[in-house]
Amino acid sequence: MYPYLDHEGPIAMAHRGGALHPDNLGYENSMHAFEQAVGLGYEYLETDLHATSDGVVVAFHDHRLDRVTDRSGVIAQLPWSEVRKARINGHEPIPLLSEVLEHLPQVRLNLDIKADNGVLPTAKVLRELSAIDRVCVSSFSQARVQLIRRELGERLATGFGQQEIARLRFAPFRLNSPGACLQIPEYYGRLRVLTPGLLRRAHALGKHVHVWTVDDPASMHRLLDAGVDGLITDRTDLLREVLIERGEWARS
Repeated sequence: MYPYLDHEGPIAMAHRGGALHPDNLGYENSMHAFEQAVGLGYEYLETDLHATSDGVVVAFHDHRLDRVTDRSGVIAQLPWSEVRKARINGHEPIPLLSEVLEHLPQVRLNLDIKADNGVLPTAKVLRELSAIDRVCVSSFSQARVQLIRRELGERLATGFGQQEIARLRFAPFRLNSPGACLQIPEYYGRLRVLTPGLLRRAHALGKHVHVWTVDDPASMHRLLDAGVDGLITDRTDLLREVLIERGEWARS
């Protein structure tokens, strides 16, 4: 098993640090949000990644600064010297991937690489900080997932790419994936992605299934009862309460 997945009980993952926790509103993917989740007892954080024009990797979801900061522009077209001036919700600086890894050494990170130019810089940071065993890297892009696997090798836990998920869902006999886990929504539009058959096939292959983004207690209970291995949530407060209620707020 990958060290990243070595955990007792269901994995509780703070999506963007817990973006909809009442204390985090407006502060997604900020150190404020990450620290707040860790303070609740979370050992797993999810964050998105972009690289600046000069190859600096930042924890940030959008390709533009506009929505959540006091600055504007496309991150991939701006140097770090400009991006570092932006403030999330007008107050919090955009954290570097390296800062999150170094500031929270006890935490494991799920990293979603949002653009092609972020793959190699991310691999460089993970090598330099000897952080490969602490992370799972995923992306909507199959090509990005395959590239990061080639760069960092078999020790790296990765999510399934879109093509791999589709094969396991619709043509499992064609699947040959080194991925460690499926990180999927229950539904994508009207399409039901998570089915009992998919969950059964994933577990038969020794793969984890993590479901995003689950923010209401009824769905949390239902998915945990179904046997998923982890939940990714914006409502870190509610998922913590659900797991405590179930006697599954177990720490590694």
